[in-house]
Amino acid sequence: MAQKTLVIDLDRCIGCFACEVACKNENNVPLGVYYNKVLSIGPVGKFPDLKQYFLPTVCQNCREAPCVKVCPTGASFKTEDGQVLVDKEKCIGCKMCIAACPYGARSFNPENKVVEKCTLCRHLQEVGEQPACVKACCANARLFGDIDDPQSDVSKAIAAAGEENVHSMPDSGNHPSVRYILHKKTGEWVSKPPKML
Repeated sequence: MAQKTLVIDLDRCIGCFACEVACKNENNVPLGVYYNKVLSIGPVGKFPDLKQYFLPTVCQNCREAPCVKVCPTGASFKTEDGQVLVDKEKCIGCKMCIAACPYGARSFNPENKVVEKCTLCRHLQEVGEQPACVKACCANARLFGDIDDPQSDVSKAIAAAGEENVHSMPDSGNHPSVRYILHKKTGEWVSKPPKML
């Protein structure tokens, strides 16, 4: 089974926010709404031995997505390749999926009265391109691909980093698929990072 997702190398991320800007531009995301938000974690430590990293937060494309389970109309659904999407034609704006998402990765569009979220730029994938955030990353910190395919770039990056340096958002039975690479030389993984705002 396929599971298309992101692998984000936090050792490489410089917090330039190019992914946020590219996402907003490509998907016409309104002001105050984020499908992709970069958070600062730290600094921690005592000067001059400080550590800090940047944590891009996105929809985690959970294998057992709670947003899909609670949607009364089937507007929130999973694709065959594991991505979680919203059919805006079916969405009634009840916001149950927003409440169910443990990562705060969904937004309500008051103009259209529907829920929106990161689609990993599905429209670009369909023409053989990478998501806008991946293309815009000047540090090459973002990879996109099938994490279930051991020959994919994302799987190879995870294998090269070593199990102890690969992290995911807290899992409460929903099994988030996005992986973060962070070595101790860069920072300590925060097991409960703040939700997207």
